Amino acid sequence: MVTWIEQCLWFCYVVRTREVDKSCFFLCVLEMSESLGLCFSKFTFNSNGTQTRRVIARPKYKHVRPFQCMVTETGEDNHRIVVKNGKDSLDICRVVNGMWQTSGGWGRIEKNSAVDAMLKYADAGLTTFDMADIYGPAEDLYGIFINRVRRERPPEFLEKVRGLTKWVPPPVKMTSSYVRDSINVSRKRMDVDSLDMLQFHWWDYSNSGYLDALKHLTDLKGEGKIKTVALTNFDTERLQIILENEISIVSNQVQHSVVDMRPQQKMAELCLLKGIKLITYGTVMGGLLSEKFVDTNIAIPFAGPAINTPSLQKYKRMIDAWGGWSLFQGLLRTLKQVASKHGVSIATVAVKYILDQPAVAGSMVGVRLGLSEHIQDSNAIFSLVLDEEDVNSIRESTAKGKDLLKVIGDCGDEYRHA
Repeated sequence: MVTWIEQCLWFCYVVRTREVDKSCFFLCVLEMSESLGLCFSKFTFNSNGTQTRRVIARPKYKHVRPFQCMVTETGEDNHRIVVKNGKDSLDICRVVNGMWQTSGGWGRIEKNSAVDAMLKYADAGLTTFDMADIYGPAEDLYGIFINRVRRERPPEFLEKVRGLTKWVPPPVKMTSSYVRDSINVSRKRMDVDSLDMLQFHWWDYSNSGYLDALKHLTDLKGEGKIKTVALTNFDTERLQIILENEISIVSNQVQHSVVDMRPQQKMAELCLLKGIKLITYGTVMGGLLSEKFVDTNIAIPFAGPAINTPSLQKYKRMIDAWGGWSLFQGLLRTLKQVASKHGVSIATVAVKYILDQPAVAGSMVGVRLGLSEHIQDSNAIFSLVLDEEDVNSIRESTAKGKDLLKVIGDCGDEYRHA
């Protein structure tokens, strides 16, 4: 049974992402308030004149402080969103250019062509790039790119560009000097004084050194070397522990797609309670969620498209865990039907569906810089509105697969289980 607190959280989410008309939203709240015997005279006004009601949600998670849910109007630019926690905040593009593909295995990346492609994405409004210290030349390419932006674009353009990087250290002792030296390498490669966002990954939870690392990262944030500290591939239990240690986190980057809905089972609840956002990857499953794979039989050699990149191989294993290729074909046909209805691609529908999920701030779309592009499909995400029929049909198709939380575990557990 859905509690009224959960309804409040959901209503706050949908109005912030403008999934419903505001008048419809307030009618829903009115009906709910009448059933609870609440009085709308308890509403106050923000300085911008918007009507507001504060609702205190009592947390399910132990030691987590109550989250105050405030209903307010949002800005008109649905391309961007602010991830924040306390005084820490960063606005990003909701469709994030993922640069894992620069690390090898997708085709040879030529430096100048790659940077030209980055400029083309940014000029099209897709101004947020995600990378990692372990993604081959990704951070170096960003450094070249950001210098060209400084030279060739106006200052107001530079203000919209964001570089999110990840730090994936070995599970060694996390001393202050080790953390500082590692972050300085990324700052130098990306040619920035302060990293827009540092997303921290940790391999082994039995080693509690991740808390030491995060505290040192927080110190570096205080020195201005990092603007926001975030996580990647952390599970709900460890996120709760991090919050209990009063470490300020703005987001957690996790795998999330129409096949992998694990983040909505546990992680999103805690994130909504604490105001933390999710940034998702694997949302188009390396390209498997596309017209190219509709009505194909990859079990027969050379009969269908090759599964020949690291991302295709990774997410094919996810499909196998979820229910197999035949079941996946049914999901693809559902997505194709929705895509055809709106005149967009399957990938566009797949990303929009995840962007509309609770707590999701942004979704990654991998870029093969200088080799191929999908700027038009990515920008189509912002204008696509999935109606109730669309959402229900996709939800029904995804529900036919196995519960990956039971098969694999919570977010990021696929990296920690043999």
